[in-house]
Amino acid sequence: MHTTKRWQGRAEGRRLGAMAGTISSGSRSEKNGWLRVLGVDPAATGPTGYGIVESDGRRCRMLHYGALKVAAKRQKECAGAALQDVHARVCGLIEEFSPDALAVESVFIALNMRTALRLAEMRGVILLAAAQHGVLVYSYAPREVKARVAGHGHAGKRQMQLMVRALLSMNETPEPSDAADALAVALCHVQTEQTQRRFGLAGQNVPAKPRAHRTRMGSPGLPNEIQPGGATRGGLPRIVSTR
Repeated sequence: MHTTKRWQGRAEGRRLGAMAGTISSGSRSEKNGWLRVLGVDPAATGPTGYGIVESDGRRCRMLHYGALKVAAKRQKECAGAALQDVHARVCGLIEEFSPDALAVESVFIALNMRTALRLAEMRGVILLAAAQHGVLVYSYAPREVKARVAGHGHAGKRQMQLMVRALLSMNETPEPSDAADALAVALCHVQTEQTQRRFGLAGQNVPAKPRAHRTRMGSPGLPNEIQPGGATRGGLPRIVSTR
């Protein structure tokens, strides 16, 4: 049993310009083909960022974002604490916002072996949460995400934050950077799917289906494969810390 604390950012209580419309987070929008994507930026040691973006093909808006940080004390008490908490958080986000797809960063091959293994474990529980809820997963390399969002694959953290803010018409720069990275992954998937549909390439990357038509874990036809390459109820930017 553990407690969860949330630190609210300076933007607490403010409404984002992109959030003029009111959307129920518990039900997938049935209006005019909005695509809702949950982006996750897994971390080997630091906070795991998450962000939810919605697009109708012409404009994008942010629904919710944040980062989960597991306290060092809890990690010492339980070797799998970080994996357990991230899995629970992703499951909670899927159940609350009903995304049509989950986009996650792939493991960067230049990482040292220990870091790569830890990151792979974190990705594993994220993929498990998606599979348990019948959500298709799309994996993108870090440089691909940067190229899609910032225009080149060597963009820095600050540049990515500013580009995410601009693309989502946000009044505040998304903090922490882990959350901005997660929003960038979600935007990368949205842009990739829009490009494929525009040029008739959707068959190369199976498009996300509305959640109402997907099956649950253990049901026939569950889409478990990984494809390559509403206003939020709570506060706005935050870090969720568990201990």
